[in-house]
Amino acid sequence: MTTFSVVPGSVVSSILATSHKDVLRIVAQSYLAHEQGQSVNPDSYFLRFPEKPDARVIALPCYLGGEVDTIGMKWIASFPGNVEHGLPRASATLLLNDYATGYPLACLEAAGISAARTAASAAVAARELLPGTDGASVAFIGAGVIARTILDYLRANDVAITDVLVHDLDDTSAGHLTQHASERHGLPSATGTLSEALSRDLVVFATTAATPYVPADLPLRPGQVLLNISLRDLAPEILLRSNNIVDDVDHCLKAQTSPHLTEQLTGSRDFVTGTLGALLEGKVTPDPARPTVFSPFGLGILDLAVGHHVLHSAKARGGVVEIPDFIGETARW
Repeated sequence: MTTFSVVPGSVVSSILATSHKDVLRIVAQSYLAHEQGQSVNPDSYFLRFPEKPDARVIALPCYLGGEVDTIGMKWIASFPGNVEHGLPRASATLLLNDYATGYPLACLEAAGISAARTAASAAVAARELLPGTDGASVAFIGAGVIARTILDYLRANDVAITDVLVHDLDDTSAGHLTQHASERHGLPSATGTLSEALSRDLVVFATTAATPYVPADLPLRPGQVLLNISLRDLAPEILLRSNNIVDDVDHCLKAQTSPHLTEQLTGSRDFVTGTLGALLEGKVTPDPARPTVFSPFGLGILDLAVGHHVLHSAKARGGVVEIPDFIGETARW
């Protein structure tokens, strides 16, 4: 109990690179556990900076029971200005604590864990929501790390994809994602306009937009699926014409997300169809005559569950840096 474990990013990346199926299973199980009341997942806490209005650091404390039975907190920074310098926008750490004593157990580099759980969440939702077809045309609006990871997880979750279209304000980023789709996954891929992207069967929003820019009168068709990962791209009128699946109602309807704006516009939460956990349990059936929007605010329990898996995998392969005698006092007297 006095030893503290540190898992470096290189080890985390190595484990995640071969764990797509495990992560998909863990994320789906975590949604079910949350739906069944086996978690404690309070509000996320935002640290903002007056001189850097686009930057923030978010704390996500949580507890997940069952096989995980661990306390955790993700501490993730989002600094969009990093992109101009060729650096990833996000960086993160994950702290795990023992549920029996509260003592700290481990710290993991968690940017990759955060990206993986976000992507797995999107892929689980897409697999559930897309109608049974021979394949879906997919568009990515925003071409960063999250978009790339979502594509990888869509493929790992056996979502049938006919082709990929990418739209990003940065041509270089768009080019990188189309190349990734073509070279890694063998998919026909191209860049295109926002209008072209919005017409695809599955539209993935992975931007840093702070306010809606997708027009309120956007024509959508039955069965079309919009993965509202970045949460603030869509005008509320779009949600009012759609099925709406969220990860957690209270979490998602705040912080000026598109669902939150929809609640403010209507004064009601009646537009919410249900949660992903309820969908997985078969308790929610979206109207097939409508498009569907999936809006995940991001639950800390997903990071916790994936981090728990990574920690045990890292220990099994000897990839953990152990700090002995990390706890200074081991007896009260």
